[in-house]
Amino acid sequence: MTTQTTQLAARKIPTYAPEAFTDFTRPENQQAMEAALTKIKSQLGRDLPLHIGGELIHTEGKITSINPGRTDEVIGRVSKASQELAEQAMQSALTAFESWKKVPARERAEYLFRAAELMRERKHEFSAMMILEAGKNYAEADCDTAEAIDFMEFYAREAIRLSETNIHHPLTKIDSEENMLTYIPLGVGFVIPPWNFPLAICVGMTTAAIVSGNTVLLKPSSITPVIAHMFVELMEEVGLPAGVLNFIPGSSAEVGDYLTSHAKTRFISFTGSKEVGLHINKLAAETAEGQIWIKRVVAEMGGKDGIVVDETADLDAAAASIVASAFGFQGQKCSAGSRAVIVESVYDEVVEKVVALTKNLKIGLPEENFAAGPVSDKNAYEKILEYIEIGKNEGRLVAGGAKAEEAGNGFYIQPTVFADVAPNARIMKEEIFGPVLAIAKAKDWQEAIAIYNNTEFGLTGSFYSNDEVRIAEALDTMHCGNLYINRKCTGALVGVHPFGGFNMSGTDSKAGGHDYLLLFTQAKLASRKVK
Repeated sequence: MTTQTTQLAARKIPTYAPEAFTDFTRPENQQAMEAALTKIKSQLGRDLPLHIGGELIHTEGKITSINPGRTDEVIGRVSKASQELAEQAMQSALTAFESWKKVPARERAEYLFRAAELMRERKHEFSAMMILEAGKNYAEADCDTAEAIDFMEFYAREAIRLSETNIHHPLTKIDSEENMLTYIPLGVGFVIPPWNFPLAICVGMTTAAIVSGNTVLLKPSSITPVIAHMFVELMEEVGLPAGVLNFIPGSSAEVGDYLTSHAKTRFISFTGSKEVGLHINKLAAETAEGQIWIKRVVAEMGGKDGIVVDETADLDAAAASIVASAFGFQGQKCSAGSRAVIVESVYDEVVEKVVALTKNLKIGLPEENFAAGPVSDKNAYEKILEYIEIGKNEGRLVAGGAKAEEAGNGFYIQPTVFADVAPNARIMKEEIFGPVLAIAKAKDWQEAIAIYNNTEFGLTGSFYSNDEVRIAEALDTMHCGNLYINRKCTGALVGVHPFGGFNMSGTDSKAGGHDYLLLFTQAKLASRKVK
């Protein structure tokens, strides 16, 4: 144990607790966010480099990030990696791994603790960037930043816990041997985070791999590369050694496939759509020349999540949760409740409440903190509008159903609700990833659960009932990774609600849980004969 590790070990680490959310009903907090927005807006439009092995590299090719709520505003221009630069990053990560894997877990964790502390101090600045780049309102951006802080705090403690083998991993003892189980890092990982939680998930995926002793090639979403760059700069500020984290935005077809197929890539950590996740899994399964391992794929994919409501439920609470789950961040969450299944005896009443709450949502510019903002980009905008047209033939349009051009020059769509949708309709089964809610009627609570389960996904779900027998049955039979009783199906907290789903929702990786770091390590048993 090094002197530094000994000194760090002497410092008591407080028990983990989730970061508190900011109360924006307080004028001082509103003003603080407005000040942060002013500061971040003064920094927009910069050319940002790649970060490879401690070297800042500007390329001719750029990824231009724009404000989805004001499309003529450029957030930043980020240099675009080629295959040659991706290979340079791979070699840098391979070199750094040889020394980084030997750094004690307690020392690796300290980088995360310091980064979490600095992010906490600058919380509104990180949130302001997401308001402008991702189209989140104040509360959604604040939750994203808080979750990023939580991931670093939680995974730092987890790395320390896993390193304390004698305490946390006791083995059956025999007199003739001394045995010890340790968890060692895998190698170089290719990390591909999504645009919808462009800070929290990016930070969580990256720091989980790093604190476990791996080195990382980070390719952020081309929709939100600037907030990812802010995170990379933060990690460099806290002194993370060169080459441990390499920032290489680029084309999925060129850079993404190249690194996924690379013989030296040890694991791929991906969050995004089912289609891309399956493509990555297929590529990773092919053994490249010179490859000496089976690549590990950690995939967090899509969802077609839903809320089931029976006649014993608190109908006002259920309706509020349906609307919050469906339209929070414009429905652009893999956990979003894009389906509601309601028993027929209370169906009309709940639909009426949902419609009223939906029509009260005000649409506008995220920096002005409207409840509903824009969707992510032009492609999503067009896809969602196509699904709305499909929905008009599959259900009864009761709210929304069109562009929201009055909101301004951005990708705005009215929060849309379709009632009387058949269980097998496309808008009940396909992931739309936008502000579209489909509602189906069930004859009873058991049929409602069956309709809920009628999907290839299995990420989140919610069951509203005051009948304990029914709740017990729902807990047993609703097939999803995260099931909530009498609350909305979004808003998982790190360490409280380990997050990950079944079937086409991914590999059930349980981000923010005690199992997660095991995905970035391999167990090694050491046995010594006792004389």
